[in-house]
Amino acid sequence: MMEYVNINEKKYKIVIGNGKDDSYRGSFNALTEKTFGFNFENWYQGGYWKGKYIPYSLMDGDKVVSNVSANLMDLEVFGEKKKYIQLGTVMTDEFYKKQGLARRLMEKVLADYKDKSDLIYLFANDSAVHFYPKFGFTKIDQYVCTKVISKTENGGAFRKLNMNDLNDRVLVYNKAKAAFPIAQIFMCNNGELTMFYCDGFMKNSVYYVPCYDAVVVVDFNKDELKLFDIFCEKKVSADDIINCVVNENIKKVKLYFTPKETASYEVKRLELEGTLFVMGKDKALFQGKKFMFPELSHT
Repeated sequence: MMEYVNINEKKYKIVIGNGKDDSYRGSFNALTEKTFGFNFENWYQGGYWKGKYIPYSLMDGDKVVSNVSANLMDLEVFGEKKKYIQLGTVMTDEFYKKQGLARRLMEKVLADYKDKSDLIYLFANDSAVHFYPKFGFTKIDQYVCTKVISKTENGGAFRKLNMNDLNDRVLVYNKAKAAFPIAQIFMCNNGELTMFYCDGFMKNSVYYVPCYDAVVVVDFNKDELKLFDIFCEKKVSADDIINCVVNENIKKVKLYFTPKETASYEVKRLELEGTLFVMGKDKALFQGKKFMFPELSHT
């Protein structure tokens, strides 16, 4: 049964999408490309758009004009298994803005998931930070771990993975699905979202470290090492991996997740990178803690 809604005397169709309808997916991708400069087609064709990414879209005829997506997130949070909902791909076509479309979608998503999750959260850009508190979201600070290092020789053996090669893609996907939690907040069993990054924006930043049988997502930026995530089926520390991949040129390290042990790092409030908003019964769990949701878990 189709669901319709009237907004400002105009009738829109509500579609809860799964990507399988070519016409819907094409329009959804077109609005995503127009809004954010990327689309989901490669991710879909790779077989990664499955049941954990659920767009709620308003359609004017056969055109997607507004969207809020719900992402089903299985996380280990400070040692506890959690079911969270992350909202993302919040967008409205320029011609349809300021008419209440995103608000209507947000209300529907929250009604569907508010009582079925431990937390609902999202990352807002600067232009939207005044929008989400209207629904009961609260801003929470995140913290980043950095350290200065000095090494006089190359690290251990590691190789860059070719994400155009099926075997390497399968390796990354399987490692992400079975990874041991190495962070205070760790995304569990979501190889699909990992592949959105590793087979997309960050396909040139994926490496394999044989001595730990680990996949590592890392950028070498002049004298700085940016470590985004580690996927290993056994317990391994960020320091172990850093020791393998750094060389004499690296003088500082920045982590895009919060490791289990932070004593060797400088921990400071994260600036200029998407404001975290949360709502739900787990909100109090984050009070007084210095943490970061892993960068590769963002939707």
